[in-house]
Amino acid sequence: MIQRIQTIWLLIAGALGLTSLKTSFFMGHRINDATKTNVFVNGSYNILLITATTAFAFIALIAIFMYKNRKMQLKMTIISMLISIGTIGLYFWQKQSFIPLESSITLTAIISPAIPVFLFLAARNIWKDEKLVKSVDRLR
Repeated sequence: MIQRIQTIWLLIAGALGLTSLKTSFFMGHRINDATKTNVFVNGSYNILLITATTAFAFIALIAIFMYKNRKMQLKMTIISMLISIGTIGLYFWQKQSFIPLESSITLTAIISPAIPVFLFLAARNIWKDEKLVKSVDRLR
């Protein structure tokens, strides 16, 4: 399980997903806000972001233990990748309710686009393992 490189990629993606619950994606002032206070938007900003963030993080972490069933592991990784891309879309959708010139993307926003990259790397290596096992089975 830990010998395979996709385990490392899935572990990194899951850990980054859980850290995105606390690190901010952007900050700014809300449009309907009477007072000028900075609002930090992270993975725990509203229930939709909490659900999506924890879903793809836990799917990625559960996929680590599906090493005996590579097809299911690949499906779970792809689903997790699609949910993480959707989460990035949710972040930008939330950004619409902020004053445009008074909001900015934070430096820790690099975490969110890195997650689908690590999930893609994991999916690619799972696919390579599946092809290798099929080719070895053909030789038997």
